[in-house]
Amino acid sequence: MTLQILLVDDNLTFLASVKKSLRLISNTSVLAEAHDGVQALALAQQLQPDLVLLDIVMSGLSGLEVAKAMQVWPRAPQVLFLSMHDNESYRLAAESLGSLGLVSKSNFVSELLPILAGLAASPKGVSS
Repeated sequence: MTLQILLVDDNLTFLASVKKSLRLISNTSVLAEAHDGVQALALAQQLQPDLVLLDIVMSGLSGLEVAKAMQVWPRAPQVLFLSMHDNESYRLAAESLGSLGLVSKSNFVSELLPILAGLAASPKGVSS
């Protein structure tokens, strides 16, 4: 079973770092990358990933708006937010949307990779 992931961030350098780090985790696959909220919604609907790693602050639709729009889908993906703005209001908003949480971009290696390794090892919500 492989955890199918859609990466969404407007910072291309950060996306490349995340993608490189994901290669260290078995049973994960990056389906695609999106650089804004509109593109994220289109790709998520088309590809139906298990997980969307979603930046909160982007031009156009924010990550919070994207997550809210996906909530009504019959097979909504899990969402894990990423942000360089690690504050309580974003954490509460992420929680209220039923996400897996918020990971600070500055700590993504120590916080994100263990979460993804756990998800990839779990059969719940993972594609076969």
